[in-house]
Amino acid sequence: MYQAKKMELHTPSVVRVALYSLLFNLSLLGAKIFLAALTGSLALQADAVHTLVDVLASAALILGLKISERKSESFPLGLYKVENLASIAISFLLFFTAYEIIREAAVAAPQAPPYQGYALLAVAAIIPLPYLFGSFQIRVGRQTGSPSLIADGVQHRADVLTSSLVFLALAARNTGLPLDRIAAAIIALVIVKEGWSILVDGMRVLLDASVDLKTLEKIRSLIMLAPEVAGIEELVARNSGRYLFVQASLLFRVSDLRRAHMAGKRIEAEIKKELPQVDRVTIHYQPIQRSSLRYAIALQDARGALSEHFGESPFFALVDIDLTRKDISRQEIVANPYSNLAKGKGLKVSRFLLAYKPDIIICKESLAGKGPGYAFAEAGVEIAQTEAESLEDLVKSLAGTDMEMKGMQVAGTQDADMQK
Repeated sequence: MYQAKKMELHTPSVVRVALYSLLFNLSLLGAKIFLAALTGSLALQADAVHTLVDVLASAALILGLKISERKSESFPLGLYKVENLASIAISFLLFFTAYEIIREAAVAAPQAPPYQGYALLAVAAIIPLPYLFGSFQIRVGRQTGSPSLIADGVQHRADVLTSSLVFLALAARNTGLPLDRIAAAIIALVIVKEGWSILVDGMRVLLDASVDLKTLEKIRSLIMLAPEVAGIEELVARNSGRYLFVQASLLFRVSDLRRAHMAGKRIEAEIKKELPQVDRVTIHYQPIQRSSLRYAIALQDARGALSEHFGESPFFALVDIDLTRKDISRQEIVANPYSNLAKGKGLKVSRFLLAYKPDIIICKESLAGKGPGYAFAEAGVEIAQTEAESLEDLVKSLAGTDMEMKGMQVAGTQDADMQK
């Protein structure tokens, strides 16, 4: 949490970086116009026109960002996609840049006078500036999840190629080598490829395409960490501008709507904590239709003797009973990693068991009024006491009856104790 807040403090806002982009482009435009007027270079004049396109793109970026932040009753989900429209506009400006380079290479004067060395030095000094600033924009764009800022950064990196083309054109005219036309064709293809990538990404968002599988799997794992959740029926996430909207239909163990709502709020907070670009999480609650039950049984040893104490039990048996066939579908014994803990072991053991998604906890000790009992109750897990001595006898009774367990006393979910 501290690192996330620290990152936010050191990450400039998207609008501020967009304003920096406008000022940067205006500075470049002034420098190129000055050099073009001083030297009479047609290549520099063309590059100045290209930079003017960048100025217009930066202005469009700021306008798109400001509009995307506005709230409106007509657009309850926000105007975030305006930012994606801005990135698409920038992609077309990249296409225009490629056309401009090809046109300049095709119509450039075949016999232009040589230029002085200071012009080459000035152009060489300009070359790395767009790359450095573009890298800064892309880094901030990735940190904030801003597609239009990333697109603008990619365009600034492309400016390095156009500036290099100008440098090569000037150097070639001094040496008599016609390299500018070949360089123009290669650069134009690279810019078209970058513009196409930005265009496709923007169109995917506008058409509500789902987010990448890695992000979906992270959201899925965060949801399944909640002990109240038995499963996920549907999980959908989509981009809108630099934000994510998540919609999930979940199967809950708890039937109490208040508990389900509290669990949903906790899941939403956890997702937003791990994925700051998430704007909204919508959760639909579905009660689980059980076809099987999973029992977690406290054991004294791995051979199957039942333990007298819950937290100090060295092992737990996990037994799945198929309610239709009334037989065992799965059985596993897991070691208790907290059995030798000096204090606080009860709650740690309960959290450990909740990760296995049990439906009923069985032990010889009463958990009524104790921390683990409350933890299981909040997760919708029932607690049962038994007088059985061995796992074998207990499992036979579980498989041979349907919730009426021989030698067992069901303690329920302690709702009455919690209300007190």
